Amino acid sequence: MITITSVQNARVKEWSELTAKKGRDKQGRYLLEGVHLVQEALLAGAPILTVLFDIEKGLARELQPLLEEAPGIEQVAVSAPVLAKCSETDTPQGVVAIAEKPAVTLDALFARPNGVVVALDALQDPGNVGTIIRTADAAGAAGVIIGKGSADPYAPKTVRSTMGSLFHLPVVEGELVPLLAEAVQRGAAVYRTGMASGLTCYDADFTGPVWFVIGNEGRGVSPEVRASVPHELSIPMPGQAESLNAAMAAGILLYESVRQRRG
Repeated sequence: MITITSVQNARVKEWSELTAKKGRDKQGRYLLEGVHLVQEALLAGAPILTVLFDIEKGLARELQPLLEEAPGIEQVAVSAPVLAKCSETDTPQGVVAIAEKPAVTLDALFARPNGVVVALDALQDPGNVGTIIRTADAAGAAGVIIGKGSADPYAPKTVRSTMGSLFHLPVVEGELVPLLAEAVQRGAAVYRTGMASGLTCYDADFTGPVWFVIGNEGRGVSPEVRASVPHELSIPMPGQAESLNAAMAAGILLYESVRQRRG
């Protein structure tokens, strides 16, 4: 068992870099904060390298048997100031884990016949991105694509919003236009949402391989992505609201696909 109490320790400085996107991109790693997330990651077999826990509180009881079954994961007892330096939250929950970003390719999104994929076009709110990943997981989707300009799926706030779903389905980061073109080439029906469409989500056929493109919270789908998506559909809004939250719109589309497939 390793013990680190100084925030000036070189390893602590390295871990603290992961609170920023620049550090996550440089190291190819990210942080998991709190017992629930670490537990979910361990149960899912996520590539965890190190678990930091508060030296005064000890390792959470829920994590002990899981770590005993994974002897390759380093355990480090740290002081409260060290834990705080490696956490984005004001009140760290007693445990922080360092995990490697998974290497996910586009092929993973086509591994399941007739899979449903959600592609995010510059969706900037971490809560929306995390909620969509969580909803896609719940709906049995094949994966989520995080397009350029979107919130980092491995930022602490986004990771917390996924509630562990980040470990359950492929999440791919990349340029949307070529990815969408390949999806069309491979036979997927690709849809973007739009208010002017005469086709509603309840009239479209979602029983085959289908991709939903969700646009930016304020601007919607970008012109370049719009030009590469062959189909537009609308979500009926008989009330007086002008628009739907992006995560809510994604949820409606995902669960309409679930309804149609259960037919």
